[in-house]
Amino acid sequence: MSHSQPETTLDLQSRKQEHLFRTIAIVGIVFGILVRLVQYLSRRSLWEDEANLALNIVNRSYLELLKPLDYNQAAPPLFLWIEKAAVQIFGNNEYALRLFPFICGIAALVLFYQLARRYTSLIAVPIAVILFACLKYILYYDNELKQYSSDILISVLLCLLLIPPGHHRLSKQQVIGLGLLGAVCIWLSHPTIFVMAGIEISYFLMATNSQRRMILINRLPLYLMWLLSFIGLYSLTIQGTLENQTLTESWVDRYPRSPFDLVWLVDALGRFFYNPLGFLSVTDGIAIVAFAIGCIAYFRRDRRLLLILSAPIITTLLAACLKQYPFRERLVIFLTPLAILIIAEGIAFLLTRSNQWHKPSFLFGMFLLAALVIPPFLRASHLIAHPTRIEEIRPVLAYVKSQQQPQDKLYIYQAGINQFIYYAPTLGYVPEQYILGDSLLADGTSKKKQVSKSGVKQFKQEVKHLKAPRLWFVLCRASEVEEQAFVSTMASLGQQLDHFQRPGAAAYLYDLKP
Repeated sequence: MSHSQPETTLDLQSRKQEHLFRTIAIVGIVFGILVRLVQYLSRRSLWEDEANLALNIVNRSYLELLKPLDYNQAAPPLFLWIEKAAVQIFGNNEYALRLFPFICGIAALVLFYQLARRYTSLIAVPIAVILFACLKYILYYDNELKQYSSDILISVLLCLLLIPPGHHRLSKQQVIGLGLLGAVCIWLSHPTIFVMAGIEISYFLMATNSQRRMILINRLPLYLMWLLSFIGLYSLTIQGTLENQTLTESWVDRYPRSPFDLVWLVDALGRFFYNPLGFLSVTDGIAIVAFAIGCIAYFRRDRRLLLILSAPIITTLLAACLKQYPFRERLVIFLTPLAILIIAEGIAFLLTRSNQWHKPSFLFGMFLLAALVIPPFLRASHLIAHPTRIEEIRPVLAYVKSQQQPQDKLYIYQAGINQFIYYAPTLGYVPEQYILGDSLLADGTSKKKQVSKSGVKQFKQEVKHLKAPRLWFVLCRASEVEEQAFVSTMASLGQQLDHFQRPGAAAYLYDLKP
């Protein structure tokens, strides 16, 4: 009896700790759901990239969505079909278009908690969950009409399903189930193949020779299902997308110059922590340190698990070296859950090395915890009161519609034409009621816009030919330089009567009578 009492006390303390960390993780999940729900309900206007994809979804049939998309867009067919069905069921609006990414974001957050519980230490679970719930780009894409939220969900789901079997023999039901699931996921998420290949290759490499033979024989039907699904996807959609020269040229700088370009490799891995992981400013460097410590922690505890968690990252990098998949920004956001697990484990490793709070390892762990968790948490908290706004063209157009007189004409600045084309039918505009501009008042990159003299001249000619006493101008996606050029140019052409401004969009009313 005297020997069992300390064990009972330790067990009680362990249960209390486990309950505390589980409670913190659940609070993190609830907070993450709340922030995502607020963003979803805020119903921000579609910005350019979303509007471009929405036009494809709304205006094409299901079969036509298999063809290369217009407006330099690319998305998996099953994602497009789900979006098409949502529009048909719930109507053509932002809620319907963002519903599936929103659901994927919530589901990924819940499943990530299960992934963290399985493959990180006890104290790392709430750290990982809070990071996943709050980091900028993961949170943002959960309310974006893009496939990146579903990319994250599929990545987490496949890890939960493919890691536990290891190199053991699968039953027929498992082979068929995982084969069909993987085949479907390939049509829903382009980078699915890197997650599946990475996990399976890692187990194959760790197996003995006899186990490798058994794996090949046992899982050959599964691999064939995945391969046939990918071949079908490639031949029907990906091959046509790759013929889009504008789209492929935009990926050039995301590839290394050669498979041995170490400078590109270091740069790509460094950028990964800033975007898509979302550690901004100097915290991306701190996150790299935590990631390195996490790798050491996993190596000391379970080097096989380290290989499995890092395998999808390695396979994606290999694909980039072969110039088959860009390793940059949102295109590799599906790898963020794995990186977050390793970062959280690195922080936990330092915090648990010593029970004494004044030890250097504990203090350094607390520094990493504060530096990496507090900024994204505060940023996410701010979004509850101030949801994201990018290019709010819908309220601007609604204001113009409410103030417009029958003889007024409407001019849409060239940079925001596709957004207007998406919203025009929902607001009751027909082609005879508006003019789509041809001129741009500035040129250059988005960060270095300069006034274009030829653009200003062309713009003046367009306005003079309109011959309207009152003319509304809607500017969307116009830089500050362009808006200043517009105001100064219009000062010589007419008198400003009204002005309505929202983030990323504005409307001006001018009297053009001599």
